Amino acid sequence: MIGEILETARKGMEKCVDDMNRNLATIRTGRASISILDHIQANYYGTPTPLNQMASLSTPEPALIVIQPWDPSTISAIEKSILTSDLGLTPTNDGKIVRLPIPPLTQERRQQLAKSVAQIGEQHRIAVRQVRHEANDQLKSCLKKKEISEDDERDGLKKVQEMTDNYIEKIGKLQKKKEKEIIEI
Repeated sequence: MIGEILETARKGMEKCVDDMNRNLATIRTGRASISILDHIQANYYGTPTPLNQMASLSTPEPALIVIQPWDPSTISAIEKSILTSDLGLTPTNDGKIVRLPIPPLTQERRQQLAKSVAQIGEQHRIAVRQVRHEANDQLKSCLKKKEISEDDERDGLKKVQEMTDNYIEKIGKLQKKKEKEIIEI
């Protein structure tokens, strides 16, 4: 019983860390990374389609992303989707490929991005604490139903707290690493 509750909590907290990794990958640093295009979708014959499913994405230079669509007729849709996104980047094309130059970040923009990383980190810490809260409630419920002893409940609560501290520490490390990448010129 306790093992199942702890395993469910571990999986939930692991999902929080994985989600944070995905969210941080979409925040651009000073270097070009194709992961900043993960959330952008272009209109492909009336269907919103992720760019990585309709084109080859590469970074031949540290400050350039090259998008080579498999169907050249989609170039205008790809350009439009990048222009209307929140990236603030202007694509150029030569009829066959789309080039997306990544300008260097200003100090002000770096600070804004660092703040957004801090907000993402806090949201994910809250999510981990919510998983802890649910696990603790399940343990207390089991005690009320007399499915476990008070000692088992105390041990379970202690293990859940240790797990929570561990995952919050992981989130903190991810946040600091990303903030360092952003601030670094």
